[in-house]
Amino acid sequence: MGADDRGKRPHPLRELLLVAALFLAYKIGRLFVVGDLSTAYDNATHIWALERTLALPDEATLQQGVLPHDGLVRAANRYYASVHFPATGALLLFTYLFRPALYRWARTLLAVLTAVGFAIQALVPMAPPRLLSATGVLDTGQLVGPRAYGDPATDTLSNQYAAMPSLHVGWATVVAIVLIAAGRSRWCWLWLLHPLLTLSIVVLTGNHYWLDAVAALALLGVIVLVVPRPRTALARATTPAATRAGPVPVPAAVPVAGTRLAPDGYWPTSPVRQAGRWQSRDDLVVGVRAADRAAPTVDLPALAELVRRTGPRRLDLRQGDLERGIVVAGDHEHRQYLG
Repeated sequence: MGADDRGKRPHPLRELLLVAALFLAYKIGRLFVVGDLSTAYDNATHIWALERTLALPDEATLQQGVLPHDGLVRAANRYYASVHFPATGALLLFTYLFRPALYRWARTLLAVLTAVGFAIQALVPMAPPRLLSATGVLDTGQLVGPRAYGDPATDTLSNQYAAMPSLHVGWATVVAIVLIAAGRSRWCWLWLLHPLLTLSIVVLTGNHYWLDAVAALALLGVIVLVVPRPRTALARATTPAATRAGPVPVPAAVPVAGTRLAPDGYWPTSPVRQAGRWQSRDDLVVGVRAADRAAPTVDLPALAELVRRTGPRRLDLRQGDLERGIVVAGDHEHRQYLG
């Protein structure tokens, strides 16, 4: 874990209160963000017509393909009702404990997305497709269960006329992009399945239109561009390895042929002035290959951190660029074991 990943962890009590306030604002805010019902149905009718103009898939047709499978519908209802908050809470807990810099980023993204989402819901109230008879979409919670909401006429615990934007999809996407930024392998991109699954479920359960999700993703995209990202998150998620450990003035000695790079961040100079390989005690092979006239423009601390995080790399110090590759080849006499 790099220095930026570790960061200074915020005070736990303060953060607990802030996160609790965020979740309460989400729940309570939906009660007060209630617009005119006739306007909500008019807006829903316009969105439905726009989707047909854009030739988007018919939500009702997709739902009809799933309705014969009660177990699948019930699982979708349960996912919609019970995964939203725990997944987001788990993200905040994980990043707070292990990625404090990313925690601040995630917390800010969620807070801004929720606040702006509430403002839009207040200005543009919208009935979900399950409440608009013209759509032909059924309320799967009422049909099969379990239900996430009560009867709209008597429900005092939630605002069911706040379909646009879909904060379910927005929050799920925040979870995915933050975990991708925190990831250390290509497998971390599988976190995108969470918002994709959430999108499918909010549509199949009749709680949102496709365009509700589009609005949430567009809004989140703007917020991500505006809210500063941690340097490590930006480097790992959006830049190639060569850029991450790219040329910058070296703070200490100029690296020469035979410089060995340990995964703990130390870079002692070996007397062997030739291309070489070095192997640490945990069998992670690391090393530097270079000519005697190595360019003094390699950020060795950054390279050491990259090797420690993601495994072996090959570096040509003459060019000052970093190549993905496994540094295991070479004769035995070209290897030196760190002791």
